[in-house]
Amino acid sequence: MADTQNPIDGAMAFYSALLRSLCNEQLPFLVGGSFAFSRFTGIQRPTKDLDLFIRRTDWHRLVRAATGAGWRTQLTYPHWLGKIRHEEHFVDAIFSSGNGLSPVDDDWFRHAVATPLLGQRVYMVPAEESLWTKAFIMERERFDGADVAHLLLACAPALNWQRLLQRFGTRWRVLLAHLVLFGFIYPSEQSRIPRWVMNELMTRLQREVQHGVSAGRWCAGTLLSREQYLSDLRQQGYWDARLLPDNGMSADDIAAWTAAIGAGAT
Repeated sequence: MADTQNPIDGAMAFYSALLRSLCNEQLPFLVGGSFAFSRFTGIQRPTKDLDLFIRRTDWHRLVRAATGAGWRTQLTYPHWLGKIRHEEHFVDAIFSSGNGLSPVDDDWFRHAVATPLLGQRVYMVPAEESLWTKAFIMERERFDGADVAHLLLACAPALNWQRLLQRFGTRWRVLLAHLVLFGFIYPSEQSRIPRWVMNELMTRLQREVQHGVSAGRWCAGTLLSREQYLSDLRQQGYWDARLLPDNGMSADDIAAWTAAIGAGAT
């Protein structure tokens, strides 16, 4: 008799076994992606994989646990992503973001949210870190602005805004842009954003408009899209902001991430 197992059931069985294995190994991980987004917003949507967030230093422990269970592993992009595979199913092991800005550190775990998932008690990526990483995804083929808006709609009153501002740091304009869009998308919900946050960011904006900034000829667009600002680097002579000292990417990382454009690689 032919195997009639639903591929979704097969994927969930793999995810469940992997979570159980990592819990047994006491390997610290956080669940993100669609599972966390649904937990925070209540929005259900299909998912092609499971996103696990780990510290970069725990990758080798994860490899040992996965291979010991008979699964295959691949360090797809050393600066941010590895994969665990079983048959046609896979799990992303994420330790930063594609732009190198958001390495998984202790604060991710310190503020994580406990929840049951697939028979295990796991921890979800904090809403602040989820919003922070999604805010920078502005590719031509993928824009996570709607996810940011939905996270704000669901979580804004409970967010640790001081911590969120610290996460964005000098790139606070990206957060302000999303907050302005939120007020456009949900005019009746603008009060969900604390007034002091908007006042603080608008004061920073006004200060920069009045006094300007002398930051050098950097193009920070590459932090939003790995492809759409390449012409600025190659033809206009701008410097790639991914090479600034506070970013986790090397020139080799940037070259590999750029070479993968168009290959459907994540």
